[in-house]
Amino acid sequence: MAKPLSCLAIIVVAVLAAGLFGMVHNQISYSVGSVYFYEFKFTQFRVAAPLHNRTGAALVGWQASWWMGALMGPILALPALLIKGARPYLRACLRGVFYVMATALICAFLGLALAVWMPDLTHSLPLLPSSDPQGFLRAALMHEGAYLGAGLGLTLALLSIWRARRLQIRSGDFT
Repeated sequence: MAKPLSCLAIIVVAVLAAGLFGMVHNQISYSVGSVYFYEFKFTQFRVAAPLHNRTGAALVGWQASWWMGALMGPILALPALLIKGARPYLRACLRGVFYVMATALICAFLGLALAVWMPDLTHSLPLLPSSDPQGFLRAALMHEGAYLGAGLGLTLALLSIWRARRLQIRSGDFT
């Protein structure tokens, strides 16, 4: 596959990966704080009342995340064009997508851990009024952690792409 087609494929993979990540992530955050969806996300994303359940949480996850892939894909795919060869290019981009997803997942769980270990945060953070402040906090910090993790992961991914190109240059592969 030529690099321009590979670039497009990476963007599609990034969109699908981000959207699926959001759907799965929301299943977990729905389990630890469904109130976050009932009192905030279902309204924010205009989810119809019959879908105020796990299906609706998955829909919210897709809608809230696919666009991150649309941003991530080109940010990874374009600098990686400097890597010589289609296979190394694809490998570097896919590794980058993995880094973003893995870091987002780790940071989401760190957000959840923070909410569990420091439940008094509900008194010091500006949260929406909630019937279950602890559940709301658990899900909210998972979501914030995932977004923070995606940003950190993107930085790691770009460093990985830069390293792959540097290794090619050091090996004498300049073109």
